[in-house]
Amino acid sequence: MKKLANRVRSFLAAIAGQIKEIGTIFREGNSRTRLSFLLMGFGSLTQGQVIKGLLYLAFEVGFFLFQALFGWQYLKDIGTLGTNTQARVWDEALQIYRRTPGDNSMLILLFSVVTLASIIPFFVLWKANLKSAYLAQKKIEQGEKPASFLQDIKTLLDRRFHMTLLSLPMLTLIAFTVLPIIFMILIAFTNFDKNHQPPGSLFTWVGMKNISDVFLGDPLKSQSFFGILSWTLVWAVFATFTNYILGMILAMMINKKGIRLKKMWRTLFVTTIAIPQFVSLMLISKMITDTGIINVLLQRIGLISAPIPFLTDPTLARITVIVINMWVGIPYTLLMSTGILMNIPQELYESASIDGAGPVRSFFSITLPYMLFITTPYLITTFVANINNFNVIWLIAAGGPLTLQYYQAGKTDLLVTWLYRLTVDRQDYALASTIGIFIFMIVSIFSLTVYNMTGSVKKEDQFQ
Repeated sequence: MKKLANRVRSFLAAIAGQIKEIGTIFREGNSRTRLSFLLMGFGSLTQGQVIKGLLYLAFEVGFFLFQALFGWQYLKDIGTLGTNTQARVWDEALQIYRRTPGDNSMLILLFSVVTLASIIPFFVLWKANLKSAYLAQKKIEQGEKPASFLQDIKTLLDRRFHMTLLSLPMLTLIAFTVLPIIFMILIAFTNFDKNHQPPGSLFTWVGMKNISDVFLGDPLKSQSFFGILSWTLVWAVFATFTNYILGMILAMMINKKGIRLKKMWRTLFVTTIAIPQFVSLMLISKMITDTGIINVLLQRIGLISAPIPFLTDPTLARITVIVINMWVGIPYTLLMSTGILMNIPQELYESASIDGAGPVRSFFSITLPYMLFITTPYLITTFVANINNFNVIWLIAAGGPLTLQYYQAGKTDLLVTWLYRLTVDRQDYALASTIGIFIFMIVSIFSLTVYNMTGSVKKEDQFQ
């Protein structure tokens, strides 16, 4: 909490610094610089930086044209998300019904987000235009010539080359990650579902209804959310630590002195990685059905009289997906652990042996602390990946067995597979967006909190 408070204060201080700088420019700037507050590029254009001034001016003109000709027609309806629905009108001349276009809530919301987001780069370049005009003014007052456009280009390719390289990735990140997240969050506050599909029918704002349904308002949805959330966390813990511990133990067994053909054993266990994961999972899912090869074989040799309900019994289905996940996960931990274990100084084990420590004590006092120090970031990312592990759950059990206790979900469904069902099968996009927000909050809070508490961060330059 203290770190979060410090970051909030730093952010607010940065904003205050920007406002103070703008005030200084207005207070100390000449008439040309002050006119740049209204007419971008004017200060640069009239103080010898013609190309830069024209570029700023062109950007301002383009921005306002975009707002007037495109953005405003959607932004003006953001409060209602549209009022005119698509309709059929009888055409007397042709003796047919014609469809008259109406508003589209999806496009109104999407392009309103884009329109509002376009204000951010406008403000950034507006601030850069003021700073450029002010710097040019100071240069002239000192009897120097302002930097030419060619000199600015050279600066971007040298001293500010990091800005040049990062600008395109940042724009891509904002366009394809930040804006879709904002759009998804806003969808959670609407009634966008199969009964409100634009342009045939419109959806509108419903406030906190979806969130209240998940927690208190709708008993079935509330029971579904908390039931699936608890199973998601149980699954993530078991799927992460079974692979981690068993993979580490397997690597230690292979690396142990006296074990022959180490390369062969590693190759055999890593062979599962060579096969695409979805192929292995789909094959196993067919093998463990009631008529699959495993049940058929066990019945023929007389070990069982009826098929084992691997995928139809809720408890057994959950155990099954955890066990099968070991098959595809342990080899990755084996490879990682092998490289780390080879780097542990053998003198530590020899000293521990002289002091009377056995294999178990050596493992908990040397091996495990060393592994955790190195691999804690890996453990965090693996845990987060398992919370969103769609492949294993869906390809093996498809989230089943289905149950009436949950709203459109099965007993092995994770939050992410439930979200998939809600969008693909039920078209309940508003509820799915609400679930997506909760997934993001769980993952981000856990990742940031645990990561900043680990020794990998606090003592990244040492191992004790």
